[in-house]
Amino acid sequence: MELFDIGVNLAKPHFDRDRDQVVARAERAGVTRMALTGVDGPGSAASADLAARLGFVSTAGVHPHHAERWDEDAPLVRALLARPEVRAVGECGLDLERAYAPRDAQIRAFEAQLRLAADLGLPLFLHQRGAEALFCRMLAAMGRDLPRATLHCFTGGEALLETCLELGLSFGVTGWICDERRNAELVRLIGRIPAGRLMLETDAPYLFPRSMPRTDAGGPRRARNEPANLVWIAQETARLRGERPEALAAATFAAAEAFFAPSGPAAPQPRNHEEEAR
Repeated sequence: MELFDIGVNLAKPHFDRDRDQVVARAERAGVTRMALTGVDGPGSAASADLAARLGFVSTAGVHPHHAERWDEDAPLVRALLARPEVRAVGECGLDLERAYAPRDAQIRAFEAQLRLAADLGLPLFLHQRGAEALFCRMLAAMGRDLPRATLHCFTGGEALLETCLELGLSFGVTGWICDERRNAELVRLIGRIPAGRLMLETDAPYLFPRSMPRTDAGGPRRARNEPANLVWIAQETARLRGERPEALAAATFAAAEAFFAPSGPAAPQPRNHEEEAR
């Protein structure tokens, strides 16, 4: 299987000691393409630099947790979005569940990034927690200006699914689907996502797939997730959808390639990262 991990926080310090080895392990597992996530200005710049070096793609934006930084980070985000490896605006959206930033600041930053994506003709990499109705209203208000968009780390909710389908969104599925403690709603709905609008992601280093065997101490909650583990997410998603893993891998890979397709210069070509890591 060849897989595309659409959400990897590869620039995080969690990977500083063995980043190239992590990428090499992913390639051996069949994860040949990645989109590296940006969550604020400096983080987006780090993700873009890594993407350029490794032959991947990245996003640039300000996560709702950092919404109060929007004015400070906006010039850098805009500059990054002109780079050929930076293919989407985000991670952006609303998070009123944890509410690390004030509601008004989140709305303002999200509105600005929605308009930025529309103006540049770039897709959106979206985050939503605890703000379903407001999130959907803000997307719907864009009307025909709403660019293509994917709801990162979709965890379920029938009303959210139906509204996002009507708006034309795609969906990213993470190791949440492997977590028997909280995946019931996602399991129930996973078969209703059309093949061309389903993509896979690890959100590494977070959301370690709990169905994956462990040989070291600490348990999944303490484990660092990495892109090679996308195979487990693909296998579980295929099982729940009643599909062959190879067919699911091909469909999600094609959907991700289309979503992150360049609007300008040609896509960077993957390199042999296993050779680099030796």
